[in-house]
Amino acid sequence: MTYNIILPVLNEELRLENGILGIENFIEQHHKDNYHLTIIDNGSTDSTWDLCCKFKNQYSNIDIYRIETRGVGAAIRAGVKHNQSDIVGYMDIDLSTELNALSKMEHAFETDASLKIVNASRYNSDSILKGRTKLRNSISYTLVALLKLVFKMKASDAICGFKFFRKSTIEELLSESSQEPGWFLMIEVLLRAERKNMHILELPVVWIYEKHTKVHIFKVTINYIRQIIRLKKELK
Repeated sequence: MTYNIILPVLNEELRLENGILGIENFIEQHHKDNYHLTIIDNGSTDSTWDLCCKFKNQYSNIDIYRIETRGVGAAIRAGVKHNQSDIVGYMDIDLSTELNALSKMEHAFETDASLKIVNASRYNSDSILKGRTKLRNSISYTLVALLKLVFKMKASDAICGFKFFRKSTIEELLSESSQEPGWFLMIEVLLRAERKNMHILELPVVWIYEKHTKVHIFKVTINYIRQIIRLKKELK
């Protein structure tokens, strides 16, 4: 079974090298020659693209693409379009989710043929959070609670940036989803999967808060609320 990690990046010149080297070292140490990395640069204006080219030349398992549309959703769509692996998903370049989650995800898919999606959850009872502020915790919990209230979502964490899918599963779900270019696209995908009663594994993880995150929490929150209203109308 082959695996493809999509890595959306935007102006990540300060974190890209650490992220790529961390993943490549993990792959080498655990003899995972069945892993591929797809870096999607969606509109960087710093030296991110130059670094992408450097790593493309350095590692044979890396592909790079540049798109003009900003947003994680747009990057994931682009990555899935080029994907040839059996399992494809994405994770944050800052490695907030510890890399051991990759081994757990791989084991889950290879031991359960009925499994369609592995969704990491920071709020699973067995997960460990390190260094997260009370403000970010409160906002994330509120957003998750809102998703449960409005859509009756089963996932304890639809927002965590670590999700993997069987190739045919993500292709099917994206074909039915909106063209939302941002983070909310993957929440919509997960919701649609739940409504189809797809087999989804909630994966407990060790999650490390990135102090210098580029996520603008209040801006993202406002967009989430807008997207919830939009999707609620669409799914009536």
